[in-house]
Amino acid sequence: MPKKSSGGGLTATQQAAKFLGVSVLAGAVLAGIALPAVGALGLAAKGSVESFDELPANLKTPPLSQRTTILDAEGDQIATVYSRDRTVVDLKNISPYLQKAIVAIEDSRFYQHGAVDLKGVLRALNKNAQSGGVSEGASTLTQQYVKNVFVEEAGDDPTKVAQATQQTIGRKIRELKYAIQVEEELGKKKILENYLNITFFGQQAYGVEAASQRYFSKHAKDLTLAESAMLAGIVQSPSRYDPVNDEAEAVKRRNVVLERMAEVGDVSRTEADKAKQAPLGLKVTQPKNGCITAVQGASFFCKYVERVFLSDPVFGKTKEERAKVWNQGGLTIRTTLEPQAQASVQDSLKDHVYKSDKVAAAATLVEPGTGKILAMGQSKPYGYGKNETEYNFSVNAAMGGSNFGFPTGSTFKPFVAAAALEQGKPPTQSYPAPYQMPYPQQVQTCSGKPWVNTNNETLENESESETGPYALKEAMELSVNTYFVEMLGDIGMCPVVKMTDALGVVQGNGDKVPEVPSSMTLGSTGLSPLTMASAYAAFASRGMYCTPVAIESITQTVGGVKKSLEVPKSTCSRAMSEKTADSVNTLLSGVTDSGTGKQAGLSGRANAGKTGTTDERKNAWFVGYTPNLSGAVWVGSASQKVKMTNISIGGTYHAQVYGGDTPGPIWRDAMTGALEGKEAPSFNLISIPSGEKDPKENDRGDNGRGNDDGNNGDSGFIGGLIDGGTTDGTSGGISLPDNLFQGQGNGSGGGRGRG
Repeated sequence: MPKKSSGGGLTATQQAAKFLGVSVLAGAVLAGIALPAVGALGLAAKGSVESFDELPANLKTPPLSQRTTILDAEGDQIATVYSRDRTVVDLKNISPYLQKAIVAIEDSRFYQHGAVDLKGVLRALNKNAQSGGVSEGASTLTQQYVKNVFVEEAGDDPTKVAQATQQTIGRKIRELKYAIQVEEELGKKKILENYLNITFFGQQAYGVEAASQRYFSKHAKDLTLAESAMLAGIVQSPSRYDPVNDEAEAVKRRNVVLERMAEVGDVSRTEADKAKQAPLGLKVTQPKNGCITAVQGASFFCKYVERVFLSDPVFGKTKEERAKVWNQGGLTIRTTLEPQAQASVQDSLKDHVYKSDKVAAAATLVEPGTGKILAMGQSKPYGYGKNETEYNFSVNAAMGGSNFGFPTGSTFKPFVAAAALEQGKPPTQSYPAPYQMPYPQQVQTCSGKPWVNTNNETLENESESETGPYALKEAMELSVNTYFVEMLGDIGMCPVVKMTDALGVVQGNGDKVPEVPSSMTLGSTGLSPLTMASAYAAFASRGMYCTPVAIESITQTVGGVKKSLEVPKSTCSRAMSEKTADSVNTLLSGVTDSGTGKQAGLSGRANAGKTGTTDERKNAWFVGYTPNLSGAVWVGSASQKVKMTNISIGGTYHAQVYGGDTPGPIWRDAMTGALEGKEAPSFNLISIPSGEKDPKENDRGDNGRGNDDGNNGDSGFIGGLIDGGTTDGTSGGISLPDNLFQGQGNGSGGGRGRG
């Protein structure tokens, strides 16, 4: 008489046995099921044969997720990223010892049975019935492989993982049917290879190659008998037998594997006993996952590459599709990062700004004519600790940057000059440029509705001695605020809008630069260093603007097969005539030669650039270029709360920070190192006659005003509105709350037009 459960029915184990008795298909189809003693029976209630037949015929095996390797332009590794650290290898590249060890301990009859081991399941059922629980399982390696496929397909979704591993007859039936299919289609050797590549070995290592590298810092093909036995032993319980955290338990388990190998004749008793006496011999390589591990301070560039992949439609129509490919991994991404340039940027930043300083610095180098990003770095390293940050100050918010970028100050003025030259203004254009003046009563916009100076707002130059008239060359070298506002009033804002659109100039949040005089002349709007470096690169390439790119090529390995993926290409278009670009290059060469950017000037090669400092000295910039390299450097506070007066930066005291004396030298040193050994082409300079004003009157070289950008942060509009344009903000203007435009200006200023 059958033994009854306390409720009067058969016990769960007996029910399972009865279930097996009525479910024999093709000579014991369900013989491999290791059944739970308690709990739901899944599909059993529906009738085992019918449920079995209703299952899809084919197991959809997802490609195994692997690590992705990110390389620089020369093919050297920057970083590896992965959702699962795995490198798929062929069976021939896996130690024979490991192959035998895993079979011996997990499924010693693997080569004798089919998808199901009938002897094993009967043995397990007998023991389970005696114990009243699940004291022994009977899954074959093939069934375990199928289960791992379900887990792999579930990814990092905890609900799907739970479903893939739940102890129900329903799951076991699915597992079994697919195991039969796999045995028919793949054969034993391929199943073993797949199993060894998919299985989790603990310590973030998936598959034998990653596990071998993690624990022994060697390839799987080179594993010894003792090492192989240890890895094979981990599979049953990666946490319990973790050799890193419990060496004694790992040794005990390894020896169990060795004993089993001797019992089944895979090794001799002497070999097994000798291996048992060997130390574990761990040579652990710590997991190195993610951009935080990138070399040469390239973590921010690495994250930028990841953001490009996850956002660009070339890698998938939806963000879900792109994320799936990224998480799948197996990618080898060759980037545009040039090691020499990157090292030079990092060295320069380290020399001039300490990570513990109250302010930070960011620098980006771009190749004119191609849009290739050659270097990207910042003074505060990537991370989550003190004096670290995960924000990439060089890029827009959508790519991991600050919310709105950083106000650029007078580095915006060359865009106004380029727009005016395109409109037909001569490079000798002169304006009265008084020390102080009201903004124009009205300025035309692209909409046709003019901006009107309803509040009688005024602006002024940095120094009372800066009184016109000035011609364009002198006004650019001295960065005369009133000159460029007069130029804007003359040509209107629409030509400047068209120019900035052609140069890819958008705010850090992706919006267009607002049609407000302070934004359109004095750089009160937040932009990113990458945006500025790319825009100035168009001057260097004689008017051709190229969208920035970070990826050269990508290959993906899936199932041992390599394929090339399409990558985003730079789009180059003419932003201005060659004549206009040559004129701007001539103007900006004067800035680094004898103007506000003298401290940034390079020796021995043609160079040009522009300084910028925003109101209250919360931001300082230098953006410059040679014919073959463009770079932008920003120094300031990400919170926009630090005024760079009476401040120490990189161990150097500054009574007042200027665009020329702080970001300028960073740019100079970064460019010098990046260009070392490279050709030194010349600009196509034009002849610009001197203006009416004697430049010597205002050129104070390396002291006082000569280090500024003529805006001191655009003390014009903001200064007139907030503090009367004084450098110390002591008087004048209209008082407004400090945070009025903090959102749109990244907290850089508080008045109208700053945002």
